[in-house]
Amino acid sequence: MEIVWITSAKYVSGYILELTFNTGEIKTFDFSKLYSKGICKKLQDMAYFKNFQLDGWTVDWNNEIGFAPEYLYEHGVLA
Repeated sequence: MEIVWITSAKYVSGYILELTFNTGEIKTFDFSKLYSKGICKKLQDMAYFKNFQLDGWTVDWNNEIGFAPEYLYEHGVLA
């Protein structure tokens, strides 16, 4: 598998982001299945969730929460 990273991300609805990867593929990812554990509980706060940014490789929340782009790619759903 080639190295993947996220080139853009946008909020869709709920806890879903649309992620564009360097492969050209666009996938959606529902973060609600992850926000009940550890530091990810912060993602339950919708204002916090919507305040994501790209760090060059993946989506990031306040330099506190980030996910490997490979994980998001493998578990995302083609848009």
